[in-house]
Amino acid sequence: MQTIDALDSTLRSYLNPEQTQQVRRAYYFAEQAHHGQLRRSGEPYVTHPLAVAGILADMHMDHQSLMAAMLHDVIEDTGIDKSAIGSQFGSTVAELVDGVSKLTQMEFDSLAEKQAENFQKMALAMARDIRVILVKLADRLHNMRTLGVLRRDKARRIARETLEIYAPIAMRLGMNTVRMEFEDLGFRALHPMRASRIEAARRASRGHRKELVEKIRHQVEAALEQEGHDCEVIGREKHLYSIYKKMKSKKKSFSEIMDIYAFRIIVDSVDTCYRVLGCVHSLYKPVPGEFKDYIAIPKANGYQSLHTVLMGMHGVPIEIQIRTLEMEEMANNGIAAHWLYKSEGQSANASHARAREWVQGLLEMQQRAGNSLEFIESVKIDLFPDEIYVFTPKGGILELPRGATAVDFAYAVHTDVGNSCVACRINRRLAPLSEPLQSGQTVEILTAPGARPNPSWFNYAVTAKARTNIRHFLKHQTRDDSVALGRRLLEKALTGSGSGLEQLGEERVNDYLARHGYDELNDLLDDIARGNRLPPITAQQLLGESDTAHASPDLARADHDGQSLAIRGTEGFMVSYAKCCHPIPGDPIEGYLSSEKGVVVHRESCKNLAEMRENRERLVALRWADEVEGEYLSHLRIEVENRRGMIAVLATRINSMGVNIERIATEDKDYQFTFVDLEVLVGNRVHLADIMRRLRNHSSVRRVTRIKN
Repeated sequence: MQTIDALDSTLRSYLNPEQTQQVRRAYYFAEQAHHGQLRRSGEPYVTHPLAVAGILADMHMDHQSLMAAMLHDVIEDTGIDKSAIGSQFGSTVAELVDGVSKLTQMEFDSLAEKQAENFQKMALAMARDIRVILVKLADRLHNMRTLGVLRRDKARRIARETLEIYAPIAMRLGMNTVRMEFEDLGFRALHPMRASRIEAARRASRGHRKELVEKIRHQVEAALEQEGHDCEVIGREKHLYSIYKKMKSKKKSFSEIMDIYAFRIIVDSVDTCYRVLGCVHSLYKPVPGEFKDYIAIPKANGYQSLHTVLMGMHGVPIEIQIRTLEMEEMANNGIAAHWLYKSEGQSANASHARAREWVQGLLEMQQRAGNSLEFIESVKIDLFPDEIYVFTPKGGILELPRGATAVDFAYAVHTDVGNSCVACRINRRLAPLSEPLQSGQTVEILTAPGARPNPSWFNYAVTAKARTNIRHFLKHQTRDDSVALGRRLLEKALTGSGSGLEQLGEERVNDYLARHGYDELNDLLDDIARGNRLPPITAQQLLGESDTAHASPDLARADHDGQSLAIRGTEGFMVSYAKCCHPIPGDPIEGYLSSEKGVVVHRESCKNLAEMRENRERLVALRWADEVEGEYLSHLRIEVENRRGMIAVLATRINSMGVNIERIATEDKDYQFTFVDLEVLVGNRVHLADIMRRLRNHSSVRRVTRIKN
């Protein structure tokens, strides 16, 4: 158990006496505030904040971070508030403590929502001061180290959250040492049996491998010394969780994973890194395609190193990483190394800038997300460990997660480019937006002024920025569509009584909105389009004929028998076409106002619509407009001779007419004839009749019918 005096000696090695004294003062304040409180292990509670400060001191964090670590549970667990901390230790420390503190005063529907809200609050605090996340990571690390005293179910929940959120965040911020400890501790808590088996196997293999590891290390050292390079060669051992993940993802046994020997070479300069690379490549044969230069193109978290894989003696694969001492510090402590190196130049500041850029991206996601659960899902998506590097047409480099598509690329360039994207060129050839990108490709995005995001992009967009922006745009687009449709429905209902919204006057409309709890007219129109409020009843209430919840039969009939609503095919998300009867332009149609779905268009002869006529007030009289846009699904059944190649013949004939086939299925009628069911996209009834006529003209086709229900 660490004491304040032991911590004091660490602090004096890099802080001045005044700063060290301030950290001590924060400790005594926390000790007094937590007096009488014990941890589950039975220790005084203050041992936890002291240990958190010790973790940060090992990273050489500044005195304000250490003070915040000492005080991080004071607001949550004692009667002391943020203002009291601010008056004692300054506003900066108070803000850091508040950012780390959990939300305790709010009620949540579920534990998941509570965790999401806490993380969202922390992300906002991170945007103001990045040190919030460093204190939080140190807090979580000490909690993980002392997980054994908790109930099994609670320990598993905390371990899972750590592996899903905090370990990837540590990775994203370049804090590799913290990330590895998170993963190993989390793995042991979630799968204790698997962890102990792998640990035992690793210990056993260590003895068998020791001689060969030493032999390879001496060979590498000797070759480098001969070339005059003063380097340190260290044998690396894979940590438990990475062994487990590789065994699971690559479906390999432990012995196959441990066949690879890994070494790290620490040198004095960037120039020496490349010279050493040449030496090891001349010593052992490099494996093609396995060289990665993260010095020229650093990872998103600022990580820099040269990676190569060599084929050693007896065909043993050897992984080698080559980096400078400063790069090693950056790889282990990431953004925390910024405070250690901040006076020494560029690279640490670049790492810090990248971290701030990521946090700003989190903030943008938070503003566009609908709720905290949606936000935390976006964060999980964003925490990809693998990256690819692609080029813009002007030679700029963009970093994206593996599996990213042109849609992700477009949103990475700019939100407006993503929203107006229509096509892409990959290495100067036209390619589908859904094609996964590969490192080194040049991507060009083609845009159009009137274009808008497509809901199908959700199927292949992988970055959190792309998914959040698509969702945000579609939400607003749905709102615009529903307001426009709601206005048309209400105007039509009012027209049945010889009135309209403009004739009612602003005062009467505002009075109605106030009485029914609406902030503005658009909210009412949105509710009407979604089927939550019926147009005839709303019209009746607006006209002042009755303030009851029931429409008069006369007005309902006037709404249904009056002027019908014209469907143009451009109404957007709030008008959908029934899948039971597949209406197309030219069919007599009728609408049903479905709750939260808007108007569902049916054919007048649809059997399902007959059942819906009991709720007459939900029916909407519809007709097709003179000019209708878009393509509509129609279902055909074709009876053909049962012979080889007939489906290909039918598909070719339909495609020759420029018609898209959405679905095709077959069903044997008997040994002589087969039914072929087709779903095709058509413009209207005339277009469908042409397709059916072309199909009937084939000698092997016996009958073509349109399926009505």
